[in-house]
Amino acid sequence: MHETRVQVEVAGGGLPPFWDRSVAFFANLLALFFGNEEETTSLVEAVGEVDSYGGRLIPILNLVFRGPDNVLVLERHPDETLCGYFREDLGLSLPKLEILSHGEYVAAGTEVIGGGREEATAILAEVARHGASWVDGYVTDEGLERIAARMGKGTITTAAGSKNGNNKWLLFEALRERGLPIVATEMAASGSEVVGCLERLGERGFRSAVLKAQIGASGIGMVKLPETGPGARVPDLDEHLFYEGPAMVQGWLEPGVHGITKIHSPSVQMFLDDTRVHLFDMTEQILSHESVHEGNESPPPYLGGRDAVKAELLRQAGEAGSWLHEVGYRGTASADFLLAERGEGEDPEVSVCEINARVTGATYPSVLARHFRPEGAWLLRNLRMSEPLEGGRLLEMLDGPGHLYRVGRGMGGGVLPVNFNFGEDDLVHKGQFLCLGESPAECHELLRRAEEDLPMDWSYVRD
Repeated sequence: MHETRVQVEVAGGGLPPFWDRSVAFFANLLALFFGNEEETTSLVEAVGEVDSYGGRLIPILNLVFRGPDNVLVLERHPDETLCGYFREDLGLSLPKLEILSHGEYVAAGTEVIGGGREEATAILAEVARHGASWVDGYVTDEGLERIAARMGKGTITTAAGSKNGNNKWLLFEALRERGLPIVATEMAASGSEVVGCLERLGERGFRSAVLKAQIGASGIGMVKLPETGPGARVPDLDEHLFYEGPAMVQGWLEPGVHGITKIHSPSVQMFLDDTRVHLFDMTEQILSHESVHEGNESPPPYLGGRDAVKAELLRQAGEAGSWLHEVGYRGTASADFLLAERGEGEDPEVSVCEINARVTGATYPSVLARHFRPEGAWLLRNLRMSEPLEGGRLLEMLDGPGHLYRVGRGMGGGVLPVNFNFGEDDLVHKGQFLCLGESPAECHELLRRAEEDLPMDWSYVRD
């Protein structure tokens, strides 16, 4: 077995020792696919209101980067009342904010503009004046490296480390090399090769499969294939799935296959500094039927008293995190797992599903929750409002019946709005809401009571 080379530490509650640095952080969510514009378009169409997602970083940036001069570069202005809630009611310090659209970000990161487009150049000059020594983003692509160089600053991670750290195929090969459990996988260089992959997976006892592009996020770059075996039908597959090279076709683990009775989706949160990998929270992913992320909760309710299972999750997370460190990634990340139950008396099978080398959908609730309640439980859900409304009004509606989380209310829990997503009408259409409580059951109850008491309806949606 491949030996772990970097030191791995498990936080015993609370947060790890994050960066003692100042940062200019670019909320470049639409750079997640490293130039794959078709995947970027698919993300915008599937998620909606994507230009306001960077607001999730506002309450956590000064917790992760503890220097004095942090600046967060967003794609649109956040809700001022929500920022006021963070400062005044939660006692959080917030970074300085600048606005740079995705188009201007791309322009600023291209070689051809040199001195560049006026708006991008002016904003970069303003960001440079804030005094942060480092540059970071959701991902570090070549454009972000150029922006950092133009400002005379270094990046936390190299573009190669960021891209390789998010490559599912490179991770799979590393897991196999290290002797960790892996899911049955075939490789397809094009859509025409998928039929053969499905036939071979059918022979290995799988009823369905999933195709994964080497780089994807939030369900983009992933296609569920409902049939295996000879003559299995394959839907039309977009070329962007093969943008980085051959795609992975994996057997779908589900009840009824290989003796499996239940599947769980735990995730271990990690932070990689220059010398160590810190594991600091364990969550359960809330997934749709198509395995698209819709939220998280911590701790996973089925792990109570199962110390051996938790130890195995942490062991494999340490191996995956050490690989991520080796390829050059630094910062927050999540290692996602599949945990297959096989009946009474049998230990479940634990296998790494993927690593997301960035601030993920579990990072920001985990950091906030462990900051305010190191030993408590939390639940994060993405909620779409039945009718758009102003952010201030939404906060009032939560606060009126006493559901809004406030520091100093004894040990009571509550609902903490992390971010609001706006439509073109500048109203809140969707948001991310964090419930803090003593147990997972209490967190679910907090959200249920809020839904009952608020004079509005919402639906649970993808991240």
